[in-house]
Amino acid sequence: MTTTERFPAGTFLAAPGRGRLGGMLAAQSGVEMRLALRNGEQVLLTLLIPLALLVGLTLLEVVPLPAPRVAMVAPGVLALAVLSTAFTGQAIGLGYDRRYGVIRRLAATALPRWLLVAGRLVAMLGVVAVQLVVLGGVALALGWRPALAGLGWGLLLVLLGCAAFGGLGILLGGTLRAEIVLAVANIVWFMLLLGGGIVLPVAQLPGALGTVAAVLPSGALAEGLRTALVTGQFPGAQPVLVLLGWAALATAVAARTVRLR
Repeated sequence: MTTTERFPAGTFLAAPGRGRLGGMLAAQSGVEMRLALRNGEQVLLTLLIPLALLVGLTLLEVVPLPAPRVAMVAPGVLALAVLSTAFTGQAIGLGYDRRYGVIRRLAATALPRWLLVAGRLVAMLGVVAVQLVVLGGVALALGWRPALAGLGWGLLLVLLGCAAFGGLGILLGGTLRAEIVLAVANIVWFMLLLGGGIVLPVAQLPGALGTVAAVLPSGALAEGLRTALVTGQFPGAQPVLVLLGWAALATAVAARTVRLR
């Protein structure tokens, strides 16, 4: 029996066409996540600096915090991790991908535009999950005992924070030149770290700075996490509404202004 008789015509011909969307999303997000975790600057920003602040602010009385210090430090550092990955890392990564033509090349493949964005967002959530595990484990070793009843609220706030900061990161990285994005993203990160309710609770910030920090996504996320993880109670409507508002605003503006080239 010949090969032609055993297999019908066309058996070994290529089957052109787009792959399954689920598989394409998994592949794209997996690549994005591996690239982020292999990037030394990204690891410094997303893991090493938050770890240093977690240990330093817990063991050293650099800023006045109520005891146990780790109970107030850990939620702020988790908020910083979300800020670092969803905003700063996202903005810089997108800015340089646009500069080097990565987005243009991917757009020429069978990947739909929405899947390119979705892949980045899924990868961002994956990196944040790694951060939560690592930082949470170190905080537990330092004596942190979060209120178990507040873990669900804490997870909700983290997801809302990812949406708000992710939208802002895509807006920044998708509209400005890469060099400007790099400068602006790092300046905003530093300003929010010091005056955005992350290192110091909003109530301890002086005057108008505390009022402004309360309506920033950094202050809303950090304060909401402190309330949920320290008391185990609902963090209140304000942090949730602030994060939802920033997420909606950033997404709406980004949809109109972001350029992928």
